[in-house]
Amino acid sequence: MIEFYPQIKAAHIGLALLSGGLFALRGAGVLANMRWPHWTVVRWTSYTIDTSLLTAALMLLTILPGALFSNGWLTVKIVLLVAYVVLGVFAIKRARTRMTRAVCYVAALATFGLVYSIARAHHPLGFLYGLLA
Repeated sequence: MIEFYPQIKAAHIGLALLSGGLFALRGAGVLANMRWPHWTVVRWTSYTIDTSLLTAALMLLTILPGALFSNGWLTVKIVLLVAYVVLGVFAIKRARTRMTRAVCYVAALATFGLVYSIARAHHPLGFLYGLLA
């Protein structure tokens, strides 16, 4: 299955950017008190993208050698991914106040950016590694 690595990686990257972009749009819509972020078709599109993203991630995990993950970057990425999902849920629907939604939205976007930089750098510090080195 290693022969499909470039295509799976490209799909994973594209889906990650699509997922983050859709979240950014939905979160901005929620903060602007718009109705469309809660439409069934928008929610199901988000679920479909995220499920495909997770599938591609699991495929990459099974293809790549374990030694690639020895420096801990993948563990940090997964922990931050869980934090991103929780913050996103609060930003879109669970937070009670507009201010809490806004704070969760900004924190989720920052977390997404850090996850992206960790994935690009293959280092637990992500973009911070270049600044601190």
